[in-house]
Amino acid sequence: MDKPRGFLESEFERLVATRDDVAADGNVVPFPDSPRPEPTLRERERRFHSLLNALPAAVYTTDTDGHVNYYNDAAAELWGSRPPLGKLAWCGSPRLLWPDGTPLPHDQSPMAIAVKENRAVRGFEGCTERPDGTCVPWLAYPTPLHDEAGQLVGAVNMLVDITERKRIEEQQSLMVRELHHRVKNTLATVQAIMGSTARSSETIEDFKTALIARIGSLARTHRLLTDDGPTVSFGDILKNELDAFDDGSEGRITLTGPDVLLSSQLAVSLGMAVHELTTNAAKFGALSIYGGKVDVTWNVAIEKSRRTLTFDWVESSGPAVSEPARHGFGSRLLDFVLPGQIQAKATVDYAREGVRIHCVVPLPAEPEADSADDTGCPPR
Repeated sequence: MDKPRGFLESEFERLVATRDDVAADGNVVPFPDSPRPEPTLRERERRFHSLLNALPAAVYTTDTDGHVNYYNDAAAELWGSRPPLGKLAWCGSPRLLWPDGTPLPHDQSPMAIAVKENRAVRGFEGCTERPDGTCVPWLAYPTPLHDEAGQLVGAVNMLVDITERKRIEEQQSLMVRELHHRVKNTLATVQAIMGSTARSSETIEDFKTALIARIGSLARTHRLLTDDGPTVSFGDILKNELDAFDDGSEGRITLTGPDVLLSSQLAVSLGMAVHELTTNAAKFGALSIYGGKVDVTWNVAIEKSRRTLTFDWVESSGPAVSEPARHGFGSRLLDFVLPGQIQAKATVDYAREGVRIHCVVPLPAEPEADSADDTGCPPR
């Protein structure tokens, strides 16, 4: 003889029976009465638990005292354990947290509220700390359960894992902060470019031409940052400026060095410097005549606590070089702007056979293995 079936199973079968009593419409083909015997209680429980275990969301139930009397596989995965039934109150996780990382007492959890106040709770946010220390953020949807007489018999709760949503929200917040930072730096850079260009221009037309070119270089560097993410390869910055002058002749443009990723601040400053070097080479140096050559080599020296980017810009086979009588924007950029913005040091040699620039740029140390809390738990 079957023992009395559980409340959820009974409710499930009652709902199914109610649906069966509804007349079939044009989209449903009625089946004749089945000669199969009534399923046993064990079979009904097996089918019901199979149904709940197929759900991707964590589902569990408690009695009116809060003791957990059922949970599905998704709940066990979210909790990181399979607690014995009837031992834990209100939730199968021994440690709950508020979204800010402070402890959430079990008797204040959404399941406790639903049972104690006999009302459904929707979208309550919290976190479960697993035994291994990782945390899973969730939204809870507990609903009280009543018997046929309307008496409260417990509650069922569904926990929706929102880990991915939280990750996207954090990424969006980071992008907004980075956007504000970049806009502020860009406006400051444009202001500095305008002032320096005005001081080095003899006519309004010279100012207009130089300013448009420099703003264009700044825009190209930012496009690289937009396309490639928060970092840009130093080689890409060089190609961005020099590819237009590569006429296909042997050795016209030679770039040699490892892949070095630069932050947005370093990329903008070095992008402006490379633009000025390219512009001067195209106006007065090796790129101003056919057969002139530009050779750029770079490497990264790695020390215990820092890295250093060193690059050499060497022009050859161009017009004879002599030191200019007046120094323009490019010289001031190398002498004052780069040291002030990124602590770079540049030396210029006006050798007769071609200009040579040697530049040393401090880089941040290689990121170490992330020692921060990577458990997914909110800060406490």
